[in-house]
Amino acid sequence: MKQNLASSVRFILLLFLNVECLNEQSPPGKPEVLKCRSPEMETFTCWWKPGSDSGLPTNYTLLYNKEGKEQIYECPDYRTAGPNTCYFDKKHTHLWTSYNISVKATNEVGSNISNPHYVDVTSIVQPDPPVNLSLQVIQSAGILYLWAKWSPPPLVDVRSGWLILHYELRLKSEEREEWETIFVGQQAHYKVFKLHPGLKYIVQVHCMLDHGKWSEWSSESYIQIPNGALNTDVLYTQEMYSTRESSSATLIISRATQPDLGLQERWDNTGEKTHMGKHLERKCSFIS
Repeated sequence: MKQNLASSVRFILLLFLNVECLNEQSPPGKPEVLKCRSPEMETFTCWWKPGSDSGLPTNYTLLYNKEGKEQIYECPDYRTAGPNTCYFDKKHTHLWTSYNISVKATNEVGSNISNPHYVDVTSIVQPDPPVNLSLQVIQSAGILYLWAKWSPPPLVDVRSGWLILHYELRLKSEEREEWETIFVGQQAHYKVFKLHPGLKYIVQVHCMLDHGKWSEWSSESYIQIPNGALNTDVLYTQEMYSTRESSSATLIISRATQPDLGLQERWDNTGEKTHMGKHLERKCSFIS
């Protein structure tokens, strides 16, 4: 009798512990599709945010179908764009097509699916920022101006003429809080006048295709405006290149009075000097 009672108690305790364990383990939380972006109207990427994993290994699957189609497809590439992303290459990207996208989270207890996210590629276009922004301070015919030039983002094919980029430039001196923004148009260069001698300026550019949003601003580039008036026989140029990893600066002085007989001397960042011709150039590199 006592043995049967003890067995019953053990059974009830085990049942209670199993119920508690099951209560602690549950299906994963609901994931969320954060955004989708196309940098050049030929490919696009979608990002999602996982829900809670309930302490269990969880697998995420991005599923989509196209407007007017019942067939459901899975993400073609989970690796190219990094964790919690799906990359659609040219083969899987179709303009003027609406995609219905969802992310499904699954563990051993159950599954959960995000709210649908509707995507039309033409409405999610946001190019990468322009690259290779360089700045020059030039005095010509007694007029001092800033010459800025840059290159389009590498993924955007502007040479074919199918895609057209529009640019904006913004600048401010280090002492000011407010930026001055200038619409540049389709050209990848611009002259800025009315500079204040002795101040250091910060410059950035961004771009936009005919459809979609403006890109993020490029990395900041800096340039120092020289104090006082410059000799009209001398062209002063300071080129500054800035990337996320490093920056470099070049100082060029051209002797315009004798362009064929002038002397160019170049110093690299080790201090070596070489004779180059009709300019005097100073070049160095530094970590931003």
